[in-house]
Amino acid sequence: MTDWAAPVLAVDGPGGSGKGTVCRALADAIGWHLLDSGAIYRALAVAAENRGLDVDDPCALADLAYRLDVVFEPAPNRHSRVFVDGADVSMRLRSETAGDLASRVAALPEAREALLERQRAFRKAPGLVADGRDMGTVVFPDATLKVFLTATPAERAQRRHNQLKEQGVDVSLAHLLDEIAVRDERDRNRAIAPLKPATDAELVDTTGLSVDEVVERLLNLLQKRLS
Repeated sequence: MTDWAAPVLAVDGPGGSGKGTVCRALADAIGWHLLDSGAIYRALAVAAENRGLDVDDPCALADLAYRLDVVFEPAPNRHSRVFVDGADVSMRLRSETAGDLASRVAALPEAREALLERQRAFRKAPGLVADGRDMGTVVFPDATLKVFLTATPAERAQRRHNQLKEQGVDVSLAHLLDEIAVRDERDRNRAIAPLKPATDAELVDTTGLSVDEVVERLLNLLQKRLS
């Protein structure tokens, strides 16, 4: 059950801006719950692919979203284990293919509406760190603190390239830069909940900053809001 009194730190921004790593570190540091909204959209995309559904079919995706069987479990590494229909799809969700499919799914208003309450249900005491692209504008418009993280496309592509290399995935930096450009364009121009900062969001450029530096900056901002 959603706890509407629980404080929320909403962190939005494009892929590769550091949201996922920063939000996990923040949640660990302050003992709050974590919502990785991108993982929910990726899980929906994977479930649709498993069923042979067209990920551009709004009716089929909305119907699947309402009954999506997805479970998040804590893991010893920095990622949660994610199960869709009982199967562990954790590694599959972190692929570039899943990310691209999720971006297409997220452009469907019907799918977004179907997943809205599922995301809001993560709001529980003592608080929630919400990572996504519309956390401060749509999902939690009353968030205690709204932050929009960004970085240059080149920096974001390099970070993603490093992540994939760690996973043993060989992909060119130029290809990743092209994918980021396409995904950004789609996210910024979708009909519902386009990628943009909330009017009252704090803008933080993470280019050249370490994870610890970004986390410290956000913790300071949150402490001011809570004091």
